[in-house]
Amino acid sequence: MIRNDVFGHGHPLTFVKLLLGVSMAGATLCAQAQAVDVAAAEALVLANKCNKCHSVDKQKDGPSFQKTAAKYKGKADGEAKLFTHLTTAPMIEIDGIKEEHTKIKAKDDAAVKNLAKYILTR
Repeated sequence: MIRNDVFGHGHPLTFVKLLLGVSMAGATLCAQAQAVDVAAAEALVLANKCNKCHSVDKQKDGPSFQKTAAKYKGKADGEAKLFTHLTTAPMIEIDGIKEEHTKIKAKDDAAVKNLAKYILTR
């Protein structure tokens, strides 16, 4: 039996409950920190005209967000690679023609990171 001798004369499982509560609170904060602001991401997509070449679920000149998410699924560096792609204007090929991918214009890196998370969760 686990005793609560460190914190006083409470119920023997009080210490375990306290640890469980702290653990769950930490998990909740972590999940909230990783939450996607969908409205902000979709506004950035519209402002940067990403939907000219991309769609959530349909192939256009560029891959769908679903296809991009599948490409990076399970990869620890997926979000970082997508962030780099969105911010550096790499060369891409469309119908055999090479061109620069448009850089995302945003107020800050956090907005672009949110967009990357949005794409990866589609």
